[in-house]
Amino acid sequence: MEYVPGNASGHRARLRQRLFDGGPKALLDHELVEYLLALAIPRRDTKAQAKALIAQFGGIGPLLSADPESLKREGLSDGVVAALKIAEATAHRLLEARLEDRPVLSSWDALQDYLRAAMAHSPVEEVRVLFLNAKNILIANEAMWRGSVDEASMHVREVMKRAMAHGATAIIIVHNHPSGDPTPSQADIKLTRELMEAGRHMKVTVHDHVIVGTRGQSSLRTMGLM
Repeated sequence: MEYVPGNASGHRARLRQRLFDGGPKALLDHELVEYLLALAIPRRDTKAQAKALIAQFGGIGPLLSADPESLKREGLSDGVVAALKIAEATAHRLLEARLEDRPVLSSWDALQDYLRAAMAHSPVEEVRVLFLNAKNILIANEAMWRGSVDEASMHVREVMKRAMAHGATAIIIVHNHPSGDPTPSQADIKLTRELMEAGRHMKVTVHDHVIVGTRGQSSLRTMGLM
C-alpha cells in the first residue's frame, strides 16, 4: 500500500479546514483540483499534478469542461476523470437551480453565469435552446445540435417542433464560439431571423440569441440585430 507522507496528509487537512472555514473562495483553482484528485487517489500528493493539468488545459474551466477521452489521454484514471466530471455536473446543477421557477428575463445574471459555466469552455460549437412558458419561466433546456450554425438552418423546424411539444410560448437560443470571441457572425444573424420568422407563424417569441465565449457574451437583442 502506497504511503502518504505526513506533510502531504497535513497539507490536505489544512486545505479541508480552509474550505470549511472560508467556503469555496478560500481555495485557489489548483487547490480545488488538487483536492478533487485526492478524493480519487487519496494516497498520493496531487498538488503538482493539479497545477500541471490546469496549465495543460488552460484553466480550471476548460479542465472541468474537457471531454472524458481528452482527460484520459493525459493519463488520468477513470476514477480521476469521474471526480472531475462530477464537479462539473454539480456546478451546472447549482447554477441551474438559480433559474428554477423564476422568470428568466428577470434572472439574467443567473442565466449568464449558467451559460458561461455550461458552454464557454466547450471545444465544439453547440446550440442550446431554452424553452419558456407564458410567464417566461424555464420549462426545458435542451442541447439541440453540435456543429457550426452555418449548417443549422435545417434545424429551425426542429426547434419549433420542440417548442410545440413543450407548450412553450417563447425561446432563447444560445450557442458558443470555441474561438472565445462572442461576436455574432452573419450565419448567427441569419439563423436568428429565420427562427423569428418561423416563430411568428407558430406564436413562439424569440426573446434573444446569446453567444457565449471565454472572452464574454453577446446578446443579439441588446446589439439591435433582431
